[in-house]
Amino acid sequence: MLPKEERESIIRLMHEQVVPAVGCTEPIAVALCVAKARELLGTMPERVKLSLSANIVKNAMGVGIPGTGMIGLPIAVALGVLIGKSEYQLEVLKDSNKEAVTRGRQFIDEGRIDIALEEEDPDKLYIRVLCLGEGHESEAIIKGHHTHFAFLRRDSDILLDERRHVQEDDEQTCVPLTLRKVYDFATTTDIEEIRFILEAKRLNEAASADGLRENYGHQLGKTLCSPLGRGIMGDSIFSKILSQTSCACDARMAGAMIPVMSNSGSGNQGICATMPVVVFAEENHNTEEELIRSLTLSNLAAIYMKQSLGSLSALCGCVVASTGSSCGITLLMGGGYDEVCWAVKNMIANLTGMICDGAKPSCALKLTTGVGTAVLSAMLAIQHKHVTSVEGIIDDDVDQSIHNLTAIGSRGMDVTDRYVLDIMTHKK
Repeated sequence: MLPKEERESIIRLMHEQVVPAVGCTEPIAVALCVAKARELLGTMPERVKLSLSANIVKNAMGVGIPGTGMIGLPIAVALGVLIGKSEYQLEVLKDSNKEAVTRGRQFIDEGRIDIALEEEDPDKLYIRVLCLGEGHESEAIIKGHHTHFAFLRRDSDILLDERRHVQEDDEQTCVPLTLRKVYDFATTTDIEEIRFILEAKRLNEAASADGLRENYGHQLGKTLCSPLGRGIMGDSIFSKILSQTSCACDARMAGAMIPVMSNSGSGNQGICATMPVVVFAEENHNTEEELIRSLTLSNLAAIYMKQSLGSLSALCGCVVASTGSSCGITLLMGGGYDEVCWAVKNMIANLTGMICDGAKPSCALKLTTGVGTAVLSAMLAIQHKHVTSVEGIIDDDVDQSIHNLTAIGSRGMDVTDRYVLDIMTHKK
């Protein structure tokens, strides 16, 4: 068992990074920043001006905003102004209703919102909001992390100023992790200390059920468990993992007004790190303790990999989240640390390079690809079959393999990121 102080630090980290969120976290973070700026102004703004990093724009262009039937940033901004409460954090729009959406449409039609790309700040996660009204102005900046306010101002009164370049671990509990430490924490910590992870099961299962009831997005989850899907895929554990995971993503990306448990600032990553483990445990008749430990392993492994990848990147977040779920499934299959390491190597050898081209309904396809690979990687690992260091970017040391993956995703794919945004913003 890890020392008490270290365990407590990891538990704090998990509480910071595994949190409920309503809607895609990029437009929701924008709404959060808008709500804070409006609260600072103290009155309804006449104009709202935003400056956003390219990655924020990319992840907000095509995604549904909860409870609105609309996609994109303008309605998220309008609702942030009208009903957003910053105290709700990533659930900032949970008080939205039909009347608010109607007022939000009017706010947009009146031309009171200006959105521009941020050209100067290097952070991939950067949101600057300026609210103007009744001769006053307020400013709020989020950067580095979806809920981290780096600057707050009302007129000439500066209330907070941390506008240095925010390192990725500045505002989260600083815990130097390795896969060995992640595994030891998940498998040896007193079960009552990590029981809170079952809330991720509850929320994400509810989102999955909602996705099955309604016709969201591309309806990938419903298709997989339809007569057509069952005729092709069968009624196996594998098909149930794919369908229940994609149902939750279908609902979230289409803008369902339902919370999911996010991981490292992403609801899809939370779904991807949770649902495959939950479904496998149920189908495999694992105990509750085995489920708790596997969910902890999955979510903490994803957090560990995101620490070096960054909050936003050119690499699809489902790569690290599904790698976490492969770890959890391997543990449920009866694997130990070696098997978990092999599952990680199998995942990295397969999924490295999957691009992020923004948050949108088709994210369900990517999640399903990642989750399918997670199951295959665990199956191989439990039989002691794994990719070796003579193949590609895999290293004998599993942590080095992880850092090879995240280096490619965070730095090696920067040019790819720019090309993707250019394509997305210049489509006819």
